[in-house]
Amino acid sequence: MKKLFSQAELEAIAGALGDTDVGLKGTEIEMLVARCEMTDPGPITKRVRIYNAFAESQNRSGDRTRVLGFIRNAMKPARYVRESDRFEPIRTNLNFALAFAGLVVTEAGEIEAVPVGTTLPEAQRRANELRSDLETRGVHADVLAFCRAELVADDYFHAVQEAVKSVAAKMRAKTGLTDDGSTLVDRALGGTPPMIAINPLSSESERGEQRGFANLVRGTFGMFRNPTAHEPRIHWPMSKGDAQDLLTLVSLIHRRLDASHMPARG
Repeated sequence: MKKLFSQAELEAIAGALGDTDVGLKGTEIEMLVARCEMTDPGPITKRVRIYNAFAESQNRSGDRTRVLGFIRNAMKPARYVRESDRFEPIRTNLNFALAFAGLVVTEAGEIEAVPVGTTLPEAQRRANELRSDLETRGVHADVLAFCRAELVADDYFHAVQEAVKSVAAKMRAKTGLTDDGSTLVDRALGGTPPMIAINPLSSESERGEQRGFANLVRGTFGMFRNPTAHEPRIHWPMSKGDAQDLLTLVSLIHRRLDASHMPARG
């Protein structure tokens, strides 16, 4: 008997490919449906359009060959050369859905068989490549713990945003301050002496390092926290590689704060 996707699996796959924020565009769906010789139900809701095309094709042919062909064509990396930030979010959502069918889309865009997922947490872990990569890098535990929920879904935008918040939380915990953003940085890391010092401050070089660290934290707050709090997610595309680098930077900040001391203040 030929293998078929269940109705629930088709719905999940169509939902991933037709995701409102990061999924395929209407013109892409139209082109892919035609290329895979499926019946196009027309310009309706993206996920419903994909699901109807998949279901009709599978019912008509008695197999899932064209559905798999659609996925392969949709996930060819070359298709995303001009919009590389779209590939990983689509692949992550798709792998979450495919986990229950025992399939995964690789970074090369190939479909491979894997053990069938049976629970949502299992599927989330499989799709959560970002968290695994960060753990391999040795990223600070506080970064992982503070944005755990976001990382499970590989939500790069909110993962970075929440991780940056964890820096402010640690600075407030160390100093007792209630400020945020640049005001918190100025009060905690500025002054003579600062409330938080990352070195003995015994030479101009060490004092320069302190000022540089304050600027690094201030810039991180300004660029990756404050603007994103007021802008829709779609205007802040974040690739997996960007998220890895930024979260590693936040990890560095955490380590320096952990090793810091609080000079006596007169």
